[in-house]
Amino acid sequence: MTSQDVKLKKKKRVAVIGATGSVGSSVLSVCRAHADEIEVWGLAARTPSEKLKSLAAEFGVKRVCAFDECGASGLADLAESPEVDHVVFASSGTAAIPALQRALKAGREVSLANKESIVVAGPWVMPLITGPDQLRPLDSEHNAVWQCLHGEESSPARIYLTASGGPFRSWTSEQLRTVTPEMALRHPVWAMGAKITIDSATLMNKGIELIEAMFLFGLEPYQVDALISPGSFVHGLVEFEDGSVKMLAATPDMRLPAASCLFWPGRRYPAPDFEPPLLAPRTLSFEAPDENRFPAMRLARYVMREKGPYPSVLVGADEVAVAAFLEAKIGFTDIAAVVEETLNSCVLSSPRSLDEALDVLDWARRRAGDVCAARSGPK
Repeated sequence: MTSQDVKLKKKKRVAVIGATGSVGSSVLSVCRAHADEIEVWGLAARTPSEKLKSLAAEFGVKRVCAFDECGASGLADLAESPEVDHVVFASSGTAAIPALQRALKAGREVSLANKESIVVAGPWVMPLITGPDQLRPLDSEHNAVWQCLHGEESSPARIYLTASGGPFRSWTSEQLRTVTPEMALRHPVWAMGAKITIDSATLMNKGIELIEAMFLFGLEPYQVDALISPGSFVHGLVEFEDGSVKMLAATPDMRLPAASCLFWPGRRYPAPDFEPPLLAPRTLSFEAPDENRFPAMRLARYVMREKGPYPSVLVGADEVAVAAFLEAKIGFTDIAAVVEETLNSCVLSSPRSLDEALDVLDWARRRAGDVCAARSGPK
């Protein structure tokens, strides 16, 4: 075989939005380990930080976008660029939703770890998918369900997302009232940003993920459930109509779902230092979440049934309540109480467009701010 007979394999060109966060760092770790197959073409983050500049220099990227400087149009231009094959959405919040829409419309492969894009904007995002496996869930639980569903002709009877239970899984209601921000920021398994770490401690993160899964996989509320599984070795389970259950188990490391999304339907070892799973000795256990001690789960189930404006209200209210807790303005158990009071006071109609859904989100933030202020004022 001559050199002319050898066809060089084209590298997959990847853009990472949210490159400086924990999920973005996991994705770039996989890209770094597989530089012979992946070219990091573009990077984006909210601010033009030194970390973003350093990453851009390391990977020799063609385009860098800081949202605070380039705005939503800059993100969208990056996401739909014809020079990009795969766009990773690893940022939090709603700023990247227009870019996600443009990437899907342009037919780009998309890895998604942004919950708000589906919970708030699902009706205006999901219809834009142009082909099978174009949208690839990057969150470990949704990624696990996605993999378990692949190749199955039958629809699932039910899916289960797992949760570690957080640092306060066995605490009483009285003990939970004493939780401080410093205590809640110490997650037993995952290293994440402050907001998602607090959400994991209250189980609000799992509740929001249930709503996301319902939209993402086109399921009814009764078909989506959660299980507490300490250790986070099992990430998701799918129950089929014949009563059998498939589950995906793996070392709790975000580089694994990142690799599955980037190389699907192929598989690659995520990185040289990735820890292989320890199977023996290991015990798996599952238990139902306690919705009395962790009412965030109950609120999420209410939102799943009611839909309408409530997904946006839940997201906006929780965002403000968590920020107030981190500033020591309200207590740990007040977070769910603020969200519930905001949900109960909502008389808004169902949003008919993305702009209206974002307006609902803003209303929820303002209303939750008022509720927080009332709770933090003089007793």
